[in-house]
Amino acid sequence: MIQKPKGTYDVFGEKGKTILYIEELLKALMKQYNYEYFRTPLFEVSELFHRGVGSTTDIVTKETYDFKDRGNRDMTLRPEGTAGITRSFVENKIYGNASQPVKTWYYGPMYRYERPQSGRFREFYQFGVEVFGSDSASIDAEVISIAVNIYRLLGLKGIKVNINSLGDTESRDNYRKALKEYFRPHLNTLCEDCKQRFDKNPLRILDCKIDSNKEIMKQAPTTIDYLNEYSKKHFEDLQKYLKSLNIEFIVNPKIVRGLDYYTHTVFEVEASIKDFGSQNVLCGGGRYNGLIEQIGGPSINGVGFALGLERLLAALESENINLIKDDNLDIYIIPMSENELEKVFSLANHLRLNGFSTDIDYMNRNLKSNFKQADRLKSKFIAIIGEEEIKNNKITIKNNNTKEEYKIDIDKIIDFLDQNCN
Repeated sequence: MIQKPKGTYDVFGEKGKTILYIEELLKALMKQYNYEYFRTPLFEVSELFHRGVGSTTDIVTKETYDFKDRGNRDMTLRPEGTAGITRSFVENKIYGNASQPVKTWYYGPMYRYERPQSGRFREFYQFGVEVFGSDSASIDAEVISIAVNIYRLLGLKGIKVNINSLGDTESRDNYRKALKEYFRPHLNTLCEDCKQRFDKNPLRILDCKIDSNKEIMKQAPTTIDYLNEYSKKHFEDLQKYLKSLNIEFIVNPKIVRGLDYYTHTVFEVEASIKDFGSQNVLCGGGRYNGLIEQIGGPSINGVGFALGLERLLAALESENINLIKDDNLDIYIIPMSENELEKVFSLANHLRLNGFSTDIDYMNRNLKSNFKQADRLKSKFIAIIGEEEIKNNKITIKNNNTKEEYKIDIDKIIDFLDQNCN
């Protein structure tokens, strides 16, 4: 038997209905925020991710799916969404649009070759937003509010935001020097990855999972101590705007995020989820004021976040949140014989086009078996069409809850369902 690849999963049944519900909620919310949908290729030239995500990140050094195409070009399955959206923004010269800032959203599969574990897969779905063109901390707050409101709308409790600032280039450079001075005498106590990060990107040492509990990590300098006046003002403004939105936040100097392109705001959103332990973080993001230039565009600012669908599904399951309140079928139509199937087939199509979920018997079942099938489909109404119904242009309809029966003109079935299907 052929099985699915390691680190992937199939979607069907209740999980499929839940995912479709979430997708519809995301689309509706993005319309309310006036964000535009972007879709980029599943694979891009490898250089994009080396430049955009950062050559020192674990994603690029350890986790990307890389391959050569038939033209001997280096290609990579996208491991995250920001680099591709930014490339599209630059390549299509969207920075020239009169309407600024440019507010975008995306949703789709990503690929990372990592060890599969709970909530982590090699193929996973990611939703994210990216905003280009504004340096105001107010747009940072708006981006954070989108993430917070998604989780609130889905019914998760105890939503709070951890925020930090990496500052502008000057602040970050000063902090980088301070970190190197701090860690230099302790290099021998760090893991091999951190020893390599020391020269390439010392901020990544703070994101290490192996050394995270060591005292040396807990005592490390914080980014906030090295912010210049402009960066301090930006961070203070962010906190002011978050308060105006009634979003609970904690200033957490330990947040640096795992990607190389962040500047100023970085944040993570968490919720109170039983059985998640200390891993309650559901999504994260931040500002990346130099990324567009790295990818070959003009000097334009950006900010965004991404959330993983799989982690969200795990959180909803852990909290016993059922999003599917009514997945009942509106009407199930039973032909008494094959002679009525053509009429039933036509009527079902008419009902579907008028907005009613409809199914019919395709298996030539007897009446008793069809009633059981209607129950399995949770059909609100059952319609029966036989020779007599066709002759008199009537239809017999049964309310599957109250068991009441009605005889109505077939031409009036739309009106009947409009009044009785809530």
